[in-house]
Amino acid sequence: MEKSILITGGAGFIGSHVVRLFTRNYPGATIINLDNLTYAGNLENLRDVEKHPNYHFIKADICDYEQVKTIMAEFAVTGIIHLAAESHVDRSITDPFIFAKTNILGTLSLLQAAKEYWKNDCHGRLFYHVSTDEVYGSLEHGGFFTETTPYDPKSPYSASKAGSDHFVRAFHNTYKLPVVISNCSNNYGPCQFPEKLIPLFINNIRHNRPLPVYGRGENVRDWLFVEDHARAIDVIFHNGKIGDTYNIGGFNEWKNIDLIKTMIKIVDRLLGRPEGASEKLITYVTDRAGHDLRYAIDSSKLKNELGWEPSLQFEEGLEKTVRWYLDNQPWLDKITSGDYQKYYEQMYTF
Repeated sequence: MEKSILITGGAGFIGSHVVRLFTRNYPGATIINLDNLTYAGNLENLRDVEKHPNYHFIKADICDYEQVKTIMAEFAVTGIIHLAAESHVDRSITDPFIFAKTNILGTLSLLQAAKEYWKNDCHGRLFYHVSTDEVYGSLEHGGFFTETTPYDPKSPYSASKAGSDHFVRAFHNTYKLPVVISNCSNNYGPCQFPEKLIPLFINNIRHNRPLPVYGRGENVRDWLFVEDHARAIDVIFHNGKIGDTYNIGGFNEWKNIDLIKTMIKIVDRLLGRPEGASEKLITYVTDRAGHDLRYAIDSSKLKNELGWEPSLQFEEGLEKTVRWYLDNQPWLDKITSGDYQKYYEQMYTF
């Protein structure tokens, strides 16, 4: 059976890598990229696949239930990979309402549309919900998040993602909707919106701007190269067990301050500066409200059951990432100026 796969949020950071992988690897499948092109959605991320015959872009809001139903029927959708989400913790603290709307009600809209469209035949269908490790809360200095760790979200962002996870499981339990969920650690790599730590700091180092570090930089995160996350999504989508959850992590914990100093050395070297010279730009700022101390993912289930593991060591992936941003300064300049938002009008407005 030819698959017709709806990928939500496909113009975003992680979503664009997933769309690219599926469009290239499965030319017999129809890949539909549904994205509302809010501030973090950038179609220039997908220039290399936008003319592929199996790729389709639709600008739409996942909260628009009637439009989602129409898209499901028009393309005879057999699978959904749901990545569309508001994802920046700081923004959720400022405006929690948009996070509840997009992350919870948007997910509910997709679930209901899938339930109605597939109600007569769920064979070979799948609703894949991509979530975050932040739903588990905060770890201290020991232990790891597993698929059975109780939820304990600490921010409006993680609370909204936890709520969406619960709705996905409820639709599986109540309506027998075929679902899988994955919860992933921090991603890094090309095409990330520069409000996130790594692209923000690369750009600030390049321009000799301050590097704002929360607290003393002691918070610990597990980092995963975005292309490895896309590979994991591919594996889970095709081989995951219906109703199961899979944690995706890099087995790669770093204190923020150690990550920042390592990144400074790489950027300085690639810019022809003395390594570490930009450490003088580090500026410690008041810690973020509700800032979780440590996230760490145990990906053993995914490795043991489906054979996935990260392909890159962190230092290798970080250097690859820094080189991409420095080699693609026009992309970064367009993002920071807002000019990237004109691309949709140039390409899709007639």
